[in-house]
Amino acid sequence: FGSSPVTRLPVLKHSLVVARVFRTAMVNIPKTRNTYCRKCKKHQPHKVSQYKTGKKTGKAQGDRRYEKKQKGFGGQTKPVFHKKAKTTKKIVLKLECSKCKAKRMKPIKRTKHFELGTDSKKGKSEYGGKYR
Repeated sequence: FGSSPVTRLPVLKHSLVVARVFRTAMVNIPKTRNTYCRKCKKHQPHKVSQYKTGKKTGKAQGDRRYEKKQKGFGGQTKPVFHKKAKTTKKIVLKLECSKCKAKRMKPIKRTKHFELGTDSKKGKSEYGGKYR
């Protein structure tokens, strides 16, 4: 009885992973936020805006190499990506200090609906009352 080793069941990682469910909740962020400024070394009011990627110039090394490889006969030379897995992108906030104008980026969670400093329509009727 005492000589048999204790057998442990293997713990599957997949059984512990809880699937994240995206709620259709609207993420609403105020246009100003009092947060730490690295340049001023203290908390300052920051102007909040949503980061947008700039226009591609096509002059990056990879773009130049790709264009050179595509030139001439022979069709498509590199694989074209089709298996898009994500349905959302992470929202990136651009915070600008109102005093020293230093800017920094702050990524927040993934969401389908994002608003910046607007009033939410949920729970408000046209006539103002809750039970009208």
